[in-house]
Amino acid sequence: MSVIPIERAERAAPSRRPVLEARGLTKHFPVRRGARQAVVHAVEDVTLTLPDGGITAVVGESGSGKSTLARMLAQLIKPTAGSVLLDGEAAPTRKRYARQVQLVLQDPFSSLNPVHSVRYHLARPLQIHGMNRARNGPGSGPGNGPGNGPGNGQSLDSLVTDLLTRVSLTPAEQFAAKYPHELSGGQRQRVAIARALAVQPRILLADEPVSMLDVSIRLGVLNLLADLREREGLTILYVTHDIASARYLADVIAVMYAGQVIESGPAARVTDEPAHPYTQLLLSAAPDPDRAQPPSLAGRGAPPNLIRPPTGCRFHPRCPYAMQVCAQDRPPAAEVAPGHSSACWLHAQGLTPAQSRPLVGADRNTDRKPGPDAGPGPVPGEEKR
Repeated sequence: MSVIPIERAERAAPSRRPVLEARGLTKHFPVRRGARQAVVHAVEDVTLTLPDGGITAVVGESGSGKSTLARMLAQLIKPTAGSVLLDGEAAPTRKRYARQVQLVLQDPFSSLNPVHSVRYHLARPLQIHGMNRARNGPGSGPGNGPGNGPGNGQSLDSLVTDLLTRVSLTPAEQFAAKYPHELSGGQRQRVAIARALAVQPRILLADEPVSMLDVSIRLGVLNLLADLREREGLTILYVTHDIASARYLADVIAVMYAGQVIESGPAARVTDEPAHPYTQLLLSAAPDPDRAQPPSLAGRGAPPNLIRPPTGCRFHPRCPYAMQVCAQDRPPAAEVAPGHSSACWLHAQGLTPAQSRPLVGADRNTDRKPGPDAGPGPVPGEEKR
């Protein structure tokens, strides 16, 4: 099953062209369990399209495959199957690709070298990609006019100052001399974003950029991402646990569960009228104060063991609406509203009485218990600690 959120949502914004596409991306990690070889089905047949200048949020609980998907899009992980397309063509070589697609990691402290200053972190990508050379500024990269980038003829210190100013770290000269341990969590994340912006990318993949930050400073980083989209036309993939922040920032939300995209559509519609039971579960765990009657769903169980994922719909062991067909076959994506799709048998037509019979007891794959290495599953909507 493939869910393509943007292509359907583009009916409301047909002028946006896709710049980055994931087609049938699958990732299996080999593991050894005793004497046997097995694989973790981390991501399964995900198709996603990022439109030019848009913000797409990928939402789900821990272990749903969000970060693995982002790393495949950044070409840090080689997919088991599927392909990544940039402007409709196969992704170019690693260095050329990195000039256009950059990744911001979740933990800013671990992604910055503690023995180097902020200036070093920002100057390094500028030097590697020749951004401070007169004829090789950021504007000379693909998708931009030659010679119109801010790097043309500027000194390295001037470029570092510009980057810090773009992420609102001023006075820039003072921040450039600091080391990571001298910064707050929000400031470190802004440095990480500035480093990603150093090569003037067109696409920014933000892997849970605010989950390690205090609640009081998360809004500032989200507003920074929104401002970068508005001012510079940056295309952003926002990976998060928090479906409320996804609604605030994103145009489109794609919900992942156990390695699969199970619902997608315009952000406001997915959060106001969730079609999939799992999305309803996420929303009940993170209620929206602006919603008069928030969805309520009694959650049970834990995410499945992805070494032996459930048959059929992977959510059916936890779903209160599960039917016989849910344990047998994977549901196709059904369009429940313009631009809004859900992979759930509740939206299918023509089910037989046998297929629509409710699942009870042993029919729910309750024998598929997590292995000793799986551990307890997280609470839906809970932040990483």
